[in-house]
Amino acid sequence: MNTLRFDRPVAPDGYAWWYVDALSDDGRHGITLIAFLGSVFSPWYALARRRGPADPLNHACLNVSLYGAPRRWAMTDRPRSAVERDATHLAIGPSSLEWDGEALTIRIDEVTAPIPSRLRGTVRVIPGALNRRVFELDAAGRHRWSPIAAVARVEVALESPALRWSGAAYFDTNEGDAPLERDFVEWDWCRAPGPEGTAILYEATRRDGTTQCLALRAPPSGDVEEVEAPPRATLPPTRIWRIPRATRVGKGGAARVTQTLEDTPFYSRSVLSTRLLGTDRSAVHESLLLDRFRLPVVQAMLAFRVPRARR
Repeated sequence: MNTLRFDRPVAPDGYAWWYVDALSDDGRHGITLIAFLGSVFSPWYALARRRGPADPLNHACLNVSLYGAPRRWAMTDRPRSAVERDATHLAIGPSSLEWDGEALTIRIDEVTAPIPSRLRGTVRVIPGALNRRVFELDAAGRHRWSPIAAVARVEVALESPALRWSGAAYFDTNEGDAPLERDFVEWDWCRAPGPEGTAILYEATRRDGTTQCLALRAPPSGDVEEVEAPPRATLPPTRIWRIPRATRVGKGGAARVTQTLEDTPFYSRSVLSTRLLGTDRSAVHESLLLDRFRLPVVQAMLAFRVPRARR
């Protein structure tokens, strides 16, 4: 797994994605971007997999979630003809990612859904250091994850809507040789930046009944290091879809949800106030329920949020 190559092979029914999330320094804005080859949450890719081995590059997208004021969301499933890539460049339709050795530049040109509006601009991610470690998330090694730059800065310059801000950012990548729902029941993840580095928690329940629990510290200087996992803490479920949420909290601390960014039938993204690595800090947290994702009614609902482009 070469984490910064956009041209690495992707297995049939598999996936590769590059994930960026960031919050503004003033706490008023946030953005999450995910470039997918094999869009794991696309109903069109799920349908193709049910018919037989599916081509992941025929289901590519750039998912953009903009939080604060204004809010925007875009996720268009695009065919293989819309994908161009080499080691340092990935184009998915009119949007693209480019790595120049020092920064990741994401050029966004998307249409929001279900209400169409233009989402256009540039996001530049500047890593503090690059991590080389890769973690296997399942016993068979079919799913791999690497926090490429858990300590980073972001510069957001959008034309539509007109918005500029900067803040702390996080950049990671996942790849897999099988659908997520085949090997996992659920997971939760969070990252919490701090002065001495970013704390990362990744906890998954596998289909075989085993679990994966990773507790990591990402110092500003380089590779992540494993730390002792703090005790588990339950959070309140989301209000609309009642997604259960949980995390881990350091000694003497407590965790609470300060903002729910996404509340969907199978997925939530939240901002937490928590304590990790000995300090109080703000964290971005997500919970994923893959049994709910598999439900036919959820797949039908997703088709309205994830349109399929012809080219």
